[in-house]
Amino acid sequence: MLLRQVIGNVFRRLRRERGITLRELAEVAQVSVPYLSEIERGRKEPSSEILAAICRALDLELSDLLAEVQFDLATAVRSTLPVRLQTAAIRVQESAPQRIGTSGPQSSYSTTAQTFALVA
Repeated sequence: MLLRQVIGNVFRRLRRERGITLRELAEVAQVSVPYLSEIERGRKEPSSEILAAICRALDLELSDLLAEVQFDLATAVRSTLPVRLQTAAIRVQESAPQRIGTSGPQSSYSTTAQTFALVA
């Protein structure tokens, strides 16, 4: 995502939140309606003077605009990162058979048990 697209999205969102039309904002900021529209759509990259004029018209500090842009840009970047799942290879290892039985004079049986261990 390009920086000019994020800036345009922020301007559009803030303008709509304030209930201002594109024409009204353009008049107060002293830019043309088509140019402001191009900025909001991320097609034009405004100069610092135009950014300042739009911020003044929205009663917005430039630092607040940049904070909004930073948040939106970080969110956009995180949402496009691929999710990587890491799985460990697991194998089953058989242990040596062991004799199991009861001790004592009445021990009449014994058996062999196999144990397994998961090895990562």
